[in-house]
This record gives sequence, structure tokens and C-alpha cells, in this order.
Amino acid sequence: MPRRTSSSSSSRAWRQLSPSYFYLKRPARLALLFLGFVSATFAAWDRLSLVRDYEINVNMLVEEVNRLHDQKDHEEIDPINNERREKVKEAMVHAWNSYVKYAWGHDELQPQSKNGVDSFGGLGATLVDSLDTLYIMGLKDEFRKARDWVLESLNFDKDYEASVLETTIRIVRGLLSAYDLSADKIFLEKAKDITDRLLPAWDTSSGIPYNKMNLANGQASNHGWNGVENTIRQFQKIFPSDGLLPININPDLGIPKPYSTITFVAMGDSFYEYLLKAWIQGNKTGSVKNYRQMWEASMEGLISLTRKTTSNFYYLSEKNGDSFSDKMDELACFVPGMLALGASGYGPEKAKEIMNLAKELAWTCYNFYQSTPTKLAGKNYNFHDRKFGHTWNILRPETIESLMYLWRLTGNKTYQDWGWEIFQAFENNSRIESGYVGLKDVNIGTKDDMMQSFFLAETLKYLYLLFSPPSVVSLDEWVFNTEAHPLRIVTRHDTVGGSGAAEGKGICDSVIQSLGKKHGENLSKI
Repeated sequence: MPRRTSSSSSSRAWRQLSPSYFYLKRPARLALLFLGFVSATFAAWDRLSLVRDYEINVNMLVEEVNRLHDQKDHEEIDPINNERREKVKEAMVHAWNSYVKYAWGHDELQPQSKNGVDSFGGLGATLVDSLDTLYIMGLKDEFRKARDWVLESLNFDKDYEASVLETTIRIVRGLLSAYDLSADKIFLEKAKDITDRLLPAWDTSSGIPYNKMNLANGQASNHGWNGVENTIRQFQKIFPSDGLLPININPDLGIPKPYSTITFVAMGDSFYEYLLKAWIQGNKTGSVKNYRQMWEASMEGLISLTRKTTSNFYYLSEKNGDSFSDKMDELACFVPGMLALGASGYGPEKAKEIMNLAKELAWTCYNFYQSTPTKLAGKNYNFHDRKFGHTWNILRPETIESLMYLWRLTGNKTYQDWGWEIFQAFENNSRIESGYVGLKDVNIGTKDDMMQSFFLAETLKYLYLLFSPPSVVSLDEWVFNTEAHPLRIVTRHDTVGGSGAAEGKGICDSVIQSLGKKHGENLSKI
């Protein structure tokens, strides 16, 4: 009995554990299991559906992001612009190698004579002007060779009357730009040396500098960068209501000379350009807003100088006293780019007006090139006589510069096509076996014997950037000087009540401070 009882109990336990017994004898449990199974199945199915929907949505978002990215940086995969950019790079290599072979260490190359000349006192102007172009184009070996020359041979202890403007925009800014790109301190040390020698030019009662300085005597007086802002303060004192300053100002009295010409070309162009770019480089903060205000006043004056022909070509006239000249210099073709760069600082309606003027003037500048047999522009065009007053072309960059800005700021590829046509004209008319030369006459193609340093510093650089993605030397991070040398925009913040150059540190101090920070990271992959 005990064994049977034990066996019976065991058998009963096993029957209760058996699925058939458990569910068939207890249908409620079976129903619960079925409902649980169905619920779990639907839950799993619903989760899988959600996952699939999520993945579909993610894929759609990724595709949209990629589409927008491709739209924004389409030039990175544009085979036409890639090919054009490489052609410009090859032109730079040809110009550079010609300089290295025939004029190494000299200021400029005479390609037909195959020798070097020292137009700027033997400061290696073409070499220093080319440093950032070589770096941006990724010509590493050429850059290193130039860097070694700067270290070993660049010497400013010369009994030479240097142009303060030309030496500043070419040598000082060329060295600072090379430092800002590469972080190689040799460039900063050399820039400080030449700057110390130039500073006494600002030692005037008004703060407006003389235009010449003997480099050998430059170390005698070093007043530091702070004093430079006295210049803009003096300009503010004499700034006319129309924003147009004459090109000749007495540095001792700080007043314009009577009957001096008002122009946006040689001796006047850089002033208006730098008003805008000082504001941009100062991060558009309150402490530099006076530069923007002066620039906007000057642009109203520029608009007053604008004329339109019966065939709807806009151009800039020159003013001398109360008389106007219907002549526009090709050098003034930097203006469309300057206007385009500054347009965004206005309200919507004014910005549109300024940008439209930039486009109209760019169309005029492009047609300067289209109007000659060589497709290269002469020095200046007389709209009254409908012909070029001077027919020489010296490889100037200003029209290319404006096309680069307009393409980057509008996305209109037409500006790239115009630039390509001008580049081909340089290739067809100015390229020779030993470099590039200007033309004495754009109507018949007679060549001169000079490869200007700005051809490498500006013309070829702007052409390269015209066919490069906007991320290459981005306008959001860099600002170009009048010789196309980029310097990083200063990171600075508004101070409460900041209202001008006198508020806080000057723009020049901020530039020097920025040079002490980490440099070159955005261009390290170029």
C-alpha cells in the first residue's frame, strides 16, 4: 500500500505536469495561453513594424541630409571644376618654377629677359607673396623651399625707401598669412621684424602715416601696434558726409589736400576695402562697428558716383573737385566683390540693392575682357569714347576676385564660367616658356617683360578658389587683404556699451592676439 500510494501520488503529479492534462483539463488556462501568445505575437509584430518604420524614416532623413550636403558642397564632386582647379594649379607651378629658375630671391621675374629684378628693395616679394598660395594649393615641396629661404635669406636691414602700403600688404601680410596657415613661427618672427621697421611711419602728429620708410632706420622708434588706430580716429574727424575721402591727405595736419582726386582705384581703393574687412575681421562686434558705419557711408558715396550707359552698363566714375570723369579703371573691378561681401550686413531691402549693384558692375567688368581681340581687359575704359584709354594688361586679379566672391555668395555658376574664360585668355596670350607676362596692347597682343608678384598672390589664388569648394579658405573663417592674403577672423565678443575703436583693445591688438592661438587646423588636409 505505501508503495502504491507513493506510485499513485507520483503518477498524479506527472499528469498534472503534462501539457495535455494541464490545458485539456483546464480550458481557462488554455485560453489565457492563447491570448498571451496572440498578444505577444502582435506586440512583436508591432515592434518589428515600428523598427522598420523607424529605419525607413532614418534612411529618408539620411538621404535628405546627403542630398542637402551634396547640394551645398557639390563642387567637391564636380568633375568640371576639379579639372579647372587642376589647370590653375598647373599654371601656378609653371609660374613658380619659372621664378625659382630665373629670379630666385629677387622681387619679381622678367620672363622674356629671364632674370630677376628688385622692384621692392630685394625683399623677395614674389616669394613671400606666393607662400599662402603654395600652401592652399597643397604644393608642399615648393612651400618648404620658400620657407627655408625666408629663414636663411630674408633680411630687412636694407638702406631702402620702402612703400609703407606695398610692404605692408605684400611682405607683412604675406608672412602673417603663412604663419596663420602653417603655424610656423619663423614667419611670425620675420613679420615682427619688418613691422617694427615700418612703425615709425605712423609717428606723425595726426596719426596718418607717411607713405615711405627707410628700412635700415626702422628700428630707431618702436611705438607698438596700439598707435595705429590713431589713423582711423583721425579719419573719423575729417570724414565727409558722403563717405568719400580724397586720395591725398597731409600726414602732419591730418587734412585732405585741396582738389585731390576721389577714386576707387589706385591710392584710394584699399581704404574702402579695409573699412569693411576690419569690421569682418573684428568679428562684427560693437567695438569695431565704427568701421562698418564708415563703410556704409562710403558706399552711399560710391552709389553717387555710379553711372549707367544707354546700353545699361553700370560703371564707376571718378570725381575731381566738382567734375566727373566717365572713365572706369579695371582696378575698380574689386568693387563688385566688396559690395557682395558687405551686402549681408544690411537689412533685406538694402542688401538686395547692394547685391544687385555688385552683379551689374561685375557684368561690366566681365565685358571689359570680352571687348578685345585677346579677351583681356585694358587698364581703363572711357565710356564716352567707348574704348580703352590705356590698352595694357598686367595680369591683374580684381575681376577674378569679384567673380570668386559673387560665386561663393550667390552660388551662380555663371561667375565660374566667366572666370574660366579669363583664365584661358591668360593662358593663350600671357603664358610663355619662362613664366607669364603682361600685354602692352590687348588689341594686338604685344607682350611686356614682367611677371607681377600679385599674379601668383592674387590672380591665380582667386582662380583656384573660384573652382574650389567654399570650405577651402571659408569666408566664414578668413578675411583677405588687398593682396589676397588670408588672415583668420578674430574671435572676440561685444563689451557692454562698446561703440568704436576707442572701446577696449584696437583691431590690431586683436589680430596679434589671434596669432598666438592654434592655427592651420582647417587647412591641414589640403
